Amino acid sequence: MTRSQVDGVPRPVMLAIAGDSASGKTTLTEGLVGALGEDRCTSICVDDYHQFDRTERKELPFTPLHPDCNYIDIMEQHLQLLALGRPILKPVYDHATGSLVRPEYVEPKEFVIVEGLHPMSTKLLRACFDVMVFLEPPEEIRHQWKVQRDCAKRGYTPEQVLADLERREPESEAFIRPQRRFADIVARFAPVPGRQDPPGTPLSAELFLRPTIRHPALSNVLTDNLRNAMHLKIMRDKDGTPTDCLHVHGHASPEEARQLEKAIWEELETAGGPPEQLGQITPDQRSEPLALTQLILLYHLFQARDGTGR
Repeated sequence: MTRSQVDGVPRPVMLAIAGDSASGKTTLTEGLVGALGEDRCTSICVDDYHQFDRTERKELPFTPLHPDCNYIDIMEQHLQLLALGRPILKPVYDHATGSLVRPEYVEPKEFVIVEGLHPMSTKLLRACFDVMVFLEPPEEIRHQWKVQRDCAKRGYTPEQVLADLERREPESEAFIRPQRRFADIVARFAPVPGRQDPPGTPLSAELFLRPTIRHPALSNVLTDNLRNAMHLKIMRDKDGTPTDCLHVHGHASPEEARQLEKAIWEELETAGGPPEQLGQITPDQRSEPLALTQLILLYHLFQARDGTGR
């Protein structure tokens, strides 16, 4: 099935990945782009729509998490254009220097992945997407990731990062976390409670698969011999709604994970097998829970492309 407008311009499949700063959005996005190929997939970060550079923000009473620090209206216009298959001239914020730099011409391809702090923050933004994901690692892990990233790539000291996290907390609570309730999938990467896994064990994944979209059938795949590594059960979400929750433990072996990956891929009726790029954290480190999370998102992208996702 071809997704197109009346004038014949192809309409891409749109995926939103929202979450607080350093929640893993870019890692998840890069794996999907690698799996799909840059010739088929466009990715953008809507944090580029900051109104002020880093120096200007020092004089402001709010942080980049506040909508007033971002051109939300321009973001809405641009995502609507991308969803209709139209190009945009996207602003660019250089996170390394904290500067607003030359804008970038962006053409949508077959798939468009939009990640950042605010992609699901308004009704108009949410209407642009076929699939919406929210990432919510435990706060102590997210803080560790932010300290590591901002010190290594953005020139901050640990003390500066921790102070900034404290300053941002009220706006995280007010503007970032509320997007969770609109997500089709909520992903949480964390250790298994009570387990003492050896250092280097990947974080486990807990995926809330909400009934807003049609998820792959997993109950027949998750047999008793896989139960220690991964399982599916109904849980109460934060709002009390019963929701399917897929647990993929970090100690799952590659062989166990491959069984589930193969079963999900077979539902797509697509040639070949799951892309090898899935689950890559670094060139030498792979996470099976991350790979399965990315594979489920690929499943939904292909379902949306074929018109069978909702």
